[in-house]
Amino acid sequence: MSLPFIPVHPEGETPLIASKAINSPIEVETFSGKVHVEWDPNASVTPLGQLPFFIQFLKLGHRFEPWVTDSPLTYASNNAPKKLNVLGSLLLSVLSGHNRYAHISTLTTDNVAPELLGMTKVVSDDSARRALKRMDETSSICWLQKHLYSSYEPLLHTPWILDTDTTIKPLYGHQEGAEIGYNPKKPGRPSHTYHTYLIANIRLVLDVEVQAGNQSQSSHSLPGLMTVLDALPEDSKPAFIRGDCDWGNDSVMSNLEGKNYQYLFKLRKSKNVKNLIYKHHGTGDWTFFKSGWEAKEDLLKLQGWENERRVVIVRRRIASADPILAVEHQHEGQQQLSFIDGPNDLKAYEYAVLVTNLNDEVVSIIQHYRDRADCENVFDEIKNQWGWGGFTTKDLKPCRLMARIIALVYNWWTLFVRLANPGSHLEAVTSRPLLLSSVGRMTKSGRQQKLLLTSSHNNATAIQKACQRIATFFDNLKQIAPQLSSKDLWRKILVKAMEKFNVTGGESPPLLLPSIS
Repeated sequence: MSLPFIPVHPEGETPLIASKAINSPIEVETFSGKVHVEWDPNASVTPLGQLPFFIQFLKLGHRFEPWVTDSPLTYASNNAPKKLNVLGSLLLSVLSGHNRYAHISTLTTDNVAPELLGMTKVVSDDSARRALKRMDETSSICWLQKHLYSSYEPLLHTPWILDTDTTIKPLYGHQEGAEIGYNPKKPGRPSHTYHTYLIANIRLVLDVEVQAGNQSQSSHSLPGLMTVLDALPEDSKPAFIRGDCDWGNDSVMSNLEGKNYQYLFKLRKSKNVKNLIYKHHGTGDWTFFKSGWEAKEDLLKLQGWENERRVVIVRRRIASADPILAVEHQHEGQQQLSFIDGPNDLKAYEYAVLVTNLNDEVVSIIQHYRDRADCENVFDEIKNQWGWGGFTTKDLKPCRLMARIIALVYNWWTLFVRLANPGSHLEAVTSRPLLLSSVGRMTKSGRQQKLLLTSSHNNATAIQKACQRIATFFDNLKQIAPQLSSKDLWRKILVKAMEKFNVTGGESPPLLLPSIS
């Protein structure tokens, strides 16, 4: 047996591999050859390269500075953040499409966008949350309602329609107001309800209220609606108020009739409403409407109504290429399918009953209510692309304030996009890459600042033309700006943005704001 050889002298320590400095170039092998990679931590770059055009829109329109100045946010400590930095950080976060306060931290590496807004830094997400909590709720709501109103006030001189509806925000924690109520997408899930009042067709938000999840009925929306209506000058009242079947009840209609407001709502298919449909089904004198719809009007007084009201019965025959009809239903907890055996010429109809105090003809009333479908598109955009579905805190007050801040930024951006693309509304999923997102590098030489943009959009040429069109309009506006008040300047911007709708900002045109996508 032989023992292993043990060297007398050890080999010594393994030589260390020399490490390179952090900022020195790193060689990386790629399929196109060797690439030298290095970092430049002091470069002034931003992913929001086209933000200066929007900032110029806010500055010439006197939107951002008054909003910050009027804010009730105050600090006593010298070490507290500046309210310009807090509100500017919230603005940039909402504009970037964030839906969580934690996402604000992604803005801290942007050395360009905050400076363009006059900020000195981007605050932390904790500072933003605490700022909303420390503000007095009553004065903060008045502050935000004031600036929401000023954003659309010149447009109200053109006859317009007020859409009102409620959208649901599911919650996944133990937040204040998280109650189980009407929730069609996630039954049994606690939620908040967003009671929203909109300017139809041009997709601007008048106001929004956040309430508990079990307060989704129109009875909880009515006080806020009356507050919005009563605050409007007499020459700025809506042509009529429009809502779904939850609004077609005597309490709501009596309140509106008492103040001489006109309305158009849908009725639930109660027993007496079904009797009305049965009464008119086999009779003639139906007025034909496009896409196979027919309508006729009558007077109806439901149980609990003090007066009879004008109703419009609308129907459409359901076309079926296959004569085999079946109904799916529940029986003793089991899903069952029953076939309908009948004559070969069986006809199926879809019915709806509208209630209104408008004097318009039947065809116009049908078209008015069909246009209401655009209201759901607004909810979908703001919830999924602007943050109404996020920015959740344990307390309800920050949620209420943040909902209005998002609505205000949404209004500003919608009007700005209309300047660049007056022909149609562009949702944020399209407009942000088009008019906001590009790589920008800031260089300074003396007192001159230059922002070099690199767009990765495939329509880069069209984007450049749109930005040039906006810049030309602002250059012309700056020449007459000293002669105009801030309100007159904002009116001229809105008239230009809404020129597709023939908005004049002064005397009312004879027609309602048209339905233009």
